Amino acid sequence: MGDEVHTLPYGSWPSPIDAALAAAHDGRPEYVGFVGDEVWWTEPRPAEGGRRALVRRRADGVEEQVLPGPWNVRSRVWEYGGRPWAGGTVDGRLLVVFVHFADQRLYRYEPGGGAPRPLTPVSAVGGGLRWADPVLCAERGEVWCVLEEFTGDGPGEVRRVPAAVPLDGSAADDRDAVRELGDGGHRFVTGPRLAPDGRRVAWLGWDHPRMPWEGTEVVVAEIGDDGRLRGARTVAGGPQESIAQVEWSSDNRLLYASDRTGWWNLYRDGEPLCPREEEFGGPLWKVGERWFAPLENGLIAVVHGRGATVLGILDPESGELVDAAGPWTEFCPTLAAHGERVVAVGASPRTGHEVIELDTRTGRARVIGAAHRDAVDPAYYPEPQIRTFTGPEGRDIHARVYPPHHPVCTAPAQELPPYVIWAHGGPTSRAPLVLDLAIAYFTSRGIGVAEVDYGGSSGYGRAYRERLREQWGVVDVEDCAAVALALADEGTADRARLAIRGGS
Repeated sequence: MGDEVHTLPYGSWPSPIDAALAAAHDGRPEYVGFVGDEVWWTEPRPAEGGRRALVRRRADGVEEQVLPGPWNVRSRVWEYGGRPWAGGTVDGRLLVVFVHFADQRLYRYEPGGGAPRPLTPVSAVGGGLRWADPVLCAERGEVWCVLEEFTGDGPGEVRRVPAAVPLDGSAADDRDAVRELGDGGHRFVTGPRLAPDGRRVAWLGWDHPRMPWEGTEVVVAEIGDDGRLRGARTVAGGPQESIAQVEWSSDNRLLYASDRTGWWNLYRDGEPLCPREEEFGGPLWKVGERWFAPLENGLIAVVHGRGATVLGILDPESGELVDAAGPWTEFCPTLAAHGERVVAVGASPRTGHEVIELDTRTGRARVIGAAHRDAVDPAYYPEPQIRTFTGPEGRDIHARVYPPHHPVCTAPAQELPPYVIWAHGGPTSRAPLVLDLAIAYFTSRGIGVAEVDYGGSSGYGRAYRERLREQWGVVDVEDCAAVALALADEGTADRARLAIRGGS
């Protein structure tokens, strides 16, 4: 088509965005971290059966894959997975441990030092042995992480405990060489977080039938000289309080994100740091997600917001919060800090997810990895509208509306466009304000899309999230239908051509 405007019915506009193109750009970088001074992360390879590659950005700025296929850095803990790798510098050499998806064993790898070597055994029982959320404890010769162990073939025959795996490979064929750190007192646990002075460790625990966004507990234990834990006790949280993440500050104070006020806010040793009616945490679907990261100078990098999220730096002494400047409208719950550098993953309505580094000294943020490249002319990208609709009983319903959009096509004057209402999975997920070629697939053809953050979605406080409690298939359906009918009533959408789609 030339630059002249063509009048064609909605739904019939020609588009360069097909299903294959949308699928090829599905997924995003995850689990950022530092290995020495280098930034590493995992990245999807859609053309390789969904393999997750481990990627590094070398000191000279070159971005490269660490391990070739079929190495697949991905954990199956909880089945939703979690942080599958950790790295650091040991005796001047880079050392990385990671989970390989095919056998779920934990491996040790030193770049330039040969092939990865297994650290954990294979179990023939049930779903086997699985590992996630590792932390290198090189001074102890161990990696501390979550162990998920199946004790039989039944769905309930599984246990999860914090565990220590020897780095020397002595547990590669010996389950007994794995040192359990916890007592199995909780059905679910996150990976251990060690205080900088090495004297205490913390993790989160909770039990069925609670989900982690309903009620979790912070467990703290003392670390003896022999590496064994003593005096494990619950210091925060409970059945009606969700704590999404726990860490230690550089001066050995306990940091966590709790929704005890109805919003996930940050606390230090139980005292609120920046009380706001917005979220500094989220639903813990994958073990090892991070909404905040303490810096060595006492500041805290935070992903926060009400609905859409931004990256900010919080001064816990003054409560001052300064957000990073840039085009990004959404940041994922993955953060890492090293010195005065913070690394995150962000996206916008014009860009996919990218690895972003923030220099907290200068305040400058820039893309350093997985840089967005336009697969098609950006003129075909949709333009989102942030909307709030009124649902049954006058309740608010948050949504993102993407009208039909095409650089050279328009519809006949009296025609209204068809609309597809998207219900996200979850139920506690949320529609991010980012470029999604699956949405552009519809809008560039003349079909509008409305992504609905129905009652139950995260990002708007605990009360909004709990609207769906014991109301699955009721509130979510009502809210999606209310948005569809509101779009028709206001003359935005064709009432005779409305559809709802979704999945979980």
